[in-house]
Order: sequence, then structure tokens, then C-alpha cells
Amino acid sequence: MTRERISKLPEDDWRKHHPDFNEPNLSANLALVERLRSVGKRYGESPGAVAIAWTLLHPAVTGAIVGARKPEQVEEVVAAASVHLSEADLKEIETVAEIAA
Repeated sequence: MTRERISKLPEDDWRKHHPDFNEPNLSANLALVERLRSVGKRYGESPGAVAIAWTLLHPAVTGAIVGARKPEQVEEVVAAASVHLSEADLKEIETVAEIAA
């Protein structure tokens, strides 16, 4: 998701008016995506794969329900199983995630 894509959403799209897709949350959420992208580059994986791997490391999470609209998004889900985040990766992600929360 990008600012440009959000700005082009039709008025009847639920995201257009949702707090997560508007300021101040938007900037924090996009910063988190950039952090996930940065970590993903080290592993040769997408931000989506890193997000899934990170979610599955949370002690309260026993499984992730992930949707996909395109075949390449399914590949991200599968790739997440091979992403093994280090403690440094987790700290890097969680520093930005706390702001986004």
C-alpha cells in the first residue's frame, strides 16, 4: 500500500475512511511497511512474508489467517515459513511497530 494508491481509492472503499489509512496512523503504518521491506531485503523476501513470519513469532499467535488475491501473494505466504528472523530483526521491526500501534 502506498499514499498514492490510498489517494486513488474510490469513496465507497472502506479503507478510504478507516483510521489506519488516514493520518496520523497512515504515516506510522507506512513506516512499518518500509521497515518490513528493509528486513525482507536481507532475506530476499517481500515485506508481506516478513510480516507473516513476525506475526507467527508472537507467543499469543498459534496460526495466521492470510488472504491472497493474486498468485504471487500465495508465494509470499509460503515464503514466510522459511523466514527466520533474528533478535535484531525483531527489535528493528518492533521499534517501528510500537509507533504504528
